[in-house]
Amino acid sequence: MSQNKNALIRYKTIDKCLQNKYRQWTLEDLIEECSEALFEYEGRQNPISKRTIQMDIQLMRSEKLGYNAPIVVYDKKYYKYEDEDFSITDIPLTETDMNVLTETVSMLKQFKDFSLFNDVSDILQRLEDKIYSEKSHTKPVIYLDKNEKLKGLHYLDEIYQAIIKKMVLIITYKSFKSAEETKFHFHPFILKEFNNRWFLIGKKKASQPITNLALDRIISIDYDFNHPYLEEDFDADNFYKDVIGVTVNSGLNARRIELWIDASNAPYVLTKPLHTSQRLIKQNEDGSVIIHIYVIPNYEMERLLLGFGSCLEILKPEGLRNRMKKTLQEAISRYDSEKPTEINA
Repeated sequence: MSQNKNALIRYKTIDKCLQNKYRQWTLEDLIEECSEALFEYEGRQNPISKRTIQMDIQLMRSEKLGYNAPIVVYDKKYYKYEDEDFSITDIPLTETDMNVLTETVSMLKQFKDFSLFNDVSDILQRLEDKIYSEKSHTKPVIYLDKNEKLKGLHYLDEIYQAIIKKMVLIITYKSFKSAEETKFHFHPFILKEFNNRWFLIGKKKASQPITNLALDRIISIDYDFNHPYLEEDFDADNFYKDVIGVTVNSGLNARRIELWIDASNAPYVLTKPLHTSQRLIKQNEDGSVIIHIYVIPNYEMERLLLGFGSCLEILKPEGLRNRMKKTLQEAISRYDSEKPTEINA
């Protein structure tokens, strides 16, 4: 148990003792009660020094913990609350507490697509009641990036439950590249979010590679309770360590990719690396930088790099440089035409 948890148990125990005004409490009594409380939580003896309880009492008296407990000594040996009705559990929330709780509630409520957050919905409601009974309504200042109109979000909880319960799904799916929808069995491993889109990661069969399905391309979901679930020790951190995004091109190894970043974007890339493997190679006098990353090339990586436009140049490898050059040339050709593409073309 952490030291912070131990301290909280001691504070609560001392508080409980001092609320009992029908008994006189010596320092030794408080030590004994705190020792028993910790034994009950930890299941083992945890010696508490006299100095520790004395420091606890000093902290409870101070403003540091926000308690300001009116603990006094009488007859030179007994401890009590000068205000017999005082308890550290009845302390009103401070303005800082209110602000933190307001933002926490606002953020948690944004995860309404998962049933696991339903388990704390009553707690959130009670928190809101407590906050708004003591503070006028204020708008949240922290917002998570989320596209409410994205298709497939209603499948989040259903898939989450299937992963937890290890159920085989029957998925009807239509990819962007396919003209027809297909139906297949799928063994779900994890849900992964990238760039404000959700993906289901798993396998169709044991012999097939791990694949990802975009939730916004799922047409319907059913279950096959007679089909044995594929038990696989899937390590998501290791599987995705060499990629940007969700696409892992099987059979390819991570490659060193060298990039030039102009001066205006260098600070952003240096403070928010494109990938955990990013390293600075050179800082130029004009403020531009040369970096490298070790990743497996994929669609998400190329799209990210293209997003920098003229502010980024791929130096190596040559194949990736040429492919990106071709993409940019095709983009330029659209703007070289005399008139824009017709809306109904």
